[in-house]
Amino acid sequence: MAKKILAVILAAIMVIGMIHIAHALTLDRIIQYVEVSFLSSGVPMHMDGYRIAFIADIHNISPQRLDAVVGRLNAMDIDLVLLGGDIHANEAATRRIIGQLAQIDTVDGFFGVEGNHDSRNALSGAMEEYGMTFLLNSGTHIRENFYVGGVGDLWKGSTDVGQAMAEAEPNDFVILLTHNPDVVMGWDVSGADLVLAGHTHGGQITFFGMWVPYFTFTNNITNYGRRFKSGWAYCPAGTPVYVTRGVGEYLPRVFARPQVIIFTLVVE
Repeated sequence: MAKKILAVILAAIMVIGMIHIAHALTLDRIIQYVEVSFLSSGVPMHMDGYRIAFIADIHNISPQRLDAVVGRLNAMDIDLVLLGGDIHANEAATRRIIGQLAQIDTVDGFFGVEGNHDSRNALSGAMEEYGMTFLLNSGTHIRENFYVGGVGDLWKGSTDVGQAMAEAEPNDFVILLTHNPDVVMGWDVSGADLVLAGHTHGGQITFFGMWVPYFTFTNNITNYGRRFKSGWAYCPAGTPVYVTRGVGEYLPRVFARPQVIIFTLVVE
């Protein structure tokens, strides 16, 4: 009897393992384009329906896959592109990736922050070369009553949320960009209407998308476990936070598909 039970357990482990391997080799290689409607009374009336593509954690994505992302977004009427950091650790690759992203047709351009893997000088230089705005504890009005601020990377010890939102007006709709979502637990982000983050890769390697071994056994990526795995999260300030799994390749993804998030702002 014991041998039969053991055989069943081993067979179940093998089946589960094969499911995860198959998922990693198939669906986890396909980029999701996630449409998110963000309803808020803070959205200016003239921006009802405004569309924002949020891209983060590009890492080692191939030029061909990134071209496909550009093509897909060019068919989606994007008003603004926000970059959430971790473009690439290599200077030449950073410039190539930014150059490819610059081919996305937008109305209001590109704004972005650094990640822990980025070279600040390489990223800011490449973004400037292609007419993009690099946000380092700074912000800007993109349209009337619409402000985007961005902070320096938390792991580099250069985060200043107050400075990033210093130029925002009381009646502005404010989006705050941060690579690392842990920022919202240690800083007052109550002045923002929406915080966008990346960094956690959806756990990267998960058990059916639910249990994340890396989050269980270490706090190297986040100090808050599954709170910032992906999707919507909330912080002490009550500000909604959205964490993308990122679009790129770093390690094999297992039940953590890459994604690009497209927000549509809706007046509530």
